[in-house]
Amino acid sequence: MAIERPLFKHVRDHATLFVEMAKVRDQALEALGLSGYEYHKTPKFIGPDGQRLNIEPERSIVVPSVGLLRGVKSLLADSVQTFTSIANSDIGYRYPTAALAGLDAPFIKRLRSEYFHRIDEDRSICRPINLSYGIKSRGKGDNRQEYEVWLPEDNPSQDPVPLMIEKFGEDLPDDVRHFAQVPPLVHGWMGVKRAAFEALYQNKAAMGDLVMCVGMSVDAYNIGANPDLSYSEEVDSSIAVSNAELEWEIMGYYAPSGEHHGHDEIWQAINHTLEAIGGPVNDIYQNVIIPINESKTERILTTIREQGITEEHIRHLDLQPWEFLQTTSEHRVKSHDPSRKVNLLGRLNRLFYQPERKLPSIKTMHDLIE
Repeated sequence: MAIERPLFKHVRDHATLFVEMAKVRDQALEALGLSGYEYHKTPKFIGPDGQRLNIEPERSIVVPSVGLLRGVKSLLADSVQTFTSIANSDIGYRYPTAALAGLDAPFIKRLRSEYFHRIDEDRSICRPINLSYGIKSRGKGDNRQEYEVWLPEDNPSQDPVPLMIEKFGEDLPDDVRHFAQVPPLVHGWMGVKRAAFEALYQNKAAMGDLVMCVGMSVDAYNIGANPDLSYSEEVDSSIAVSNAELEWEIMGYYAPSGEHHGHDEIWQAINHTLEAIGGPVNDIYQNVIIPINESKTERILTTIREQGITEEHIRHLDLQPWEFLQTTSEHRVKSHDPSRKVNLLGRLNRLFYQPERKLPSIKTMHDLIE
């Protein structure tokens, strides 16, 4: 019997998607027999000095291939007590992401664009929309700061710094603000396909009446061998690395209407939930986990460095992130034939559709993780 995934039809309309996701989330809570609860987003994290930080509370593991995560939904339900998948919350994405800062940078700059094929178009062709620009603190073990804005579709080359200041205001720390002002430099690219769903987690003894909402995702990804995704003699391919990642992130929480919980109490529940899922996940996959403490964006940087790409080479290429929204670049030509422009979109598509290292379809991934 085919599995219904009603949210898939809203993938191009985020406003509707979030409204419909809220509905299925509320329905899942009612199915647990909980009424009179209200949903709250993950709150700002207030540091010891009173600074308000945008924290992304997530954890993840990396494995060699997405097939190793087969049946992860069922495994989590069996292994994590009171972990309940939210029915009909499945949603998938395909997107390229770029590392815009080097290994020595204090934070990570990232640019990401969701990809779609046109109606009745060959699905091996994907076109980008919704370009986002973000800054994160480094690593993936701790709760990290995250600041992200969507760039205007009609002007993707716009300086994102004023947009970040407008969105985050006084919550944008000085070091992040100053780092945002440094011009972006494209170091490399990754193609990702994501199967995602949400779940609810309860533990009365540890968290009282709070019910945490957890976003789960399985990413299959390829990392380009060169910053511009050209063919690499060293790896005999345009792709240097193909792996998969299982990620869990706290999206928000439910609390009984009228109850007010303090900052420390909420963050204690958030961290408890991350660990309650992390323990069983590490037990299940302990034999296949690749011991990596880098985020996916940082893995791009490491991969490019391992291919012998120098900072001088990257600066010489002078790649602009928004060039990859275009089929061809106005000022880039093929080295062996200056009369032909470089098809940047075609190169980027190879991260998804290179025949020998083709990422699975989003539907296939969702079927896999059931």
